[in-house]
Amino acid sequence: MNQILHFISTHPYLVLLFSFTIGYLFMPVVIEVARKYNFVVSPNKRTSHNGHIPNIGGINIFVSFLFTVFLFSYNVFSDIQFAVLGLFIILIVGFIDDLIDIKASWKLIGEVVAAFFLIVVADLRLPSFHGFMGIYELPLLISYAVSFFVFIVIVNSLNLINGVDGLASGLGIIYSLFFAIYFQLSGHVDLSITAYAMVGSLVVFFYYNVFSNKRKIFMGDSGALLLGYMINLFVFSFCEMNASHSLPPRFFINAAPALAISLLIVPLFDTVRVMVTRMKNGHSPFNADKNHVHHLLLGLGLKHRDVSFILMGITLGFLILGIILRNLSNGMLVSIDFIICLLLTKYLWTLVDRNNIQNKKNKVTKKKPAEFNKKP
Repeated sequence: MNQILHFISTHPYLVLLFSFTIGYLFMPVVIEVARKYNFVVSPNKRTSHNGHIPNIGGINIFVSFLFTVFLFSYNVFSDIQFAVLGLFIILIVGFIDDLIDIKASWKLIGEVVAAFFLIVVADLRLPSFHGFMGIYELPLLISYAVSFFVFIVIVNSLNLINGVDGLASGLGIIYSLFFAIYFQLSGHVDLSITAYAMVGSLVVFFYYNVFSNKRKIFMGDSGALLLGYMINLFVFSFCEMNASHSLPPRFFINAAPALAISLLIVPLFDTVRVMVTRMKNGHSPFNADKNHVHHLLLGLGLKHRDVSFILMGITLGFLILGIILRNLSNGMLVSIDFIICLLLTKYLWTLVDRNNIQNKKNKVTKKKPAEFNKKP
């Protein structure tokens, strides 16, 4: 067994295949259990699917991921063992929300409790501003406050973007793969194995969610919140090791927080844009609507799969840009990201307006023949 673990430690990407295999074998069981006990989503005004679809895909992600990590990289959780409690808590919160649709305030409390185990008990947090506004190391209480805020923002941004087939899982694959490769190259093997395990688990779900018709399954809040928790773990680790310079000099990234924002820009910017728009229109920023970027793209006539791949492609573009500009200041890189997002949003709204005008013209054209055919 020691020889196998040593081999995996030198080739951490192989755990991706293991978590994929576990998830692929376990998924049919999850789907059957969901159907048997009615853990499904029925069509309603906020959905666009047909039939009763199981919505506990997060359970499969959790089982295949955690089993792989405990088998091949137990050290990562023995070092921050209380983070596992937070992972269980946020999974349970999401699962309960999938079943009975709990109030937003109760869900937020569950997220804060989960964050407490990660940030305070496991002491995995954002310790520095990396020179942003001239601030480097943060006092402990401010570090906690900033870390809690970032945690809640990332978790809920990924939950809100989970509106079309394959989007949240597709973005999660990109995020986890980036961190897996970075952790591997910078010598943090246990974290790398953890991130690769998440990639394999998400790929299984992505396949069933996007390409399977008879065995389609949704991630549900259990999966979205779980994904958000793990992305926070990766982001905090990524920023912390760059703040403490605990990696080879050639892998040091000056604008580590800004690069993390570049990577997560699609859900982060979309959440901010939607909330600002709601407040501008006199509504609560927490009221649900269909103004998210995936809703706008669907309104253009695109299919779920098209929307997911477009936004995944945009994410890859921002990631490449962030890697190229990684040694700029954090403020400069975030400003560049923000300007590009504004330009892309303006272009999207131009397309939406053109599409609406064309639809109106088509309706008028269809009515005219009926009017001319009327007998005097």
